[in-house]
Parts: sequence; structure tokens; C-alpha cells
Amino acid sequence: MDQQFWDARYSTRDRLFSGNPNGVLVAEAGDLPPGQALDVGCGEGADALWLARRGWQVTAVDISRVALARAAEAGADLGDRISWQHGDPTTTPPPAGAFDLVSLQYFPLPHEPGHTALRGLLAAVAPGGTLLVASHDIAEVPPDSGFDPAGYYQPADIAALLGEDWEVLVDETRPRTAPPPPGTQHTRDTVLRARRLR
Repeated sequence: MDQQFWDARYSTRDRLFSGNPNGVLVAEAGDLPPGQALDVGCGEGADALWLARRGWQVTAVDISRVALARAAEAGADLGDRISWQHGDPTTTPPPAGAFDLVSLQYFPLPHEPGHTALRGLLAAVAPGGTLLVASHDIAEVPPDSGFDPAGYYQPADIAALLGEDWEVLVDETRPRTAPPPPGTQHTRDTVLRARRLR
């Protein structure tokens, strides 16, 4: 799933996703005081726009230039609150301790020895900050989908790697709050919300 893959996928239609922020983000981050946020795999920008309109300064990163161009156009009125950045967070870690919220909404982060990319994302959360991860319930992934969820971190995998510097606030599977993406049958999300203590 490289840049070519995602650019091609976004190019198949004028808008790939609904344009609404992810329900998990709205439910879990709505009560957080605004600060610096990192939106990992921001896509067409709905989450970043929602955060910025709530007072956050957002760094929104995606591997697809097609998606970023759409996001920047949609957020033209929020240019002072959002930095749209082309990049691959699995190969280039974000700044350590820089963000009050690091959000990974349905971001396919591959398993790797040593957990290098994941540890880079965890390190980006400032003390007192929040890590928020949402994924589709892997029990609902059809076996013939061509996608092997075992090759990617699930929220529970990440929770198991958090040490004593973290407090896990949410680690659960629950019903989706919004319709699933077109062409899918996802009815449940798995969610991790954790606070960095130090």
C-alpha cells in the first residue's frame, strides 16, 4: 500500500470517503482540550478539519498527494490551523513529544520486528497527551478480501505494548456510530484510547 496504490484508489472517484469525521474521533476526542494534534493517514482531511474547527493545531500526514490536494482545498479557510504534509509515517517518525493527540483512524500500520514505526508514533505523544487508535473489527474481515489483518497492528496489539508510562482508558470492540464505508459490511470498531503519563 504505497503512494501509487493510494493515489490510484483516490483517483477512482471525486470523493472516496464521506467527508465526515470518524465517529471514534468525535466520541473520544470531543472532550479533550485543544492543543497540537497529529492526524496519521489523514486522507481527504475530514478528521483534521473537525479538529481544527475545534481549536486544534493539526499536522495532517498522508502518503497520497491526491488525497492531500483534496484535503487542502476543503480546508482552504483553515490554512493557519492545519499543516498538510506528504509523507509516510511508517518510514519517517514524527517529532518526539510534540503532540497532545496522536490519532490513527483505520490506518494500516504493518507489523515489523522491533516495532520501529509504532514506537516512533508512540514517542510523538507528549506527556499528558492522548493516543487514539481505531480499526475495523477483524472478525468482520471476509477471508477472501485479499487483506490479512494479522499483518497489521490492531488496537489491542498496541495496548499490549504500552508500558508503565501509559494509562489505558479504552480498549474495546463496539458498534460503529456511522455507516460503514461503501462496499463494506463493517458494523463494529475496535478502539484504543490511552494517556501518556510521563
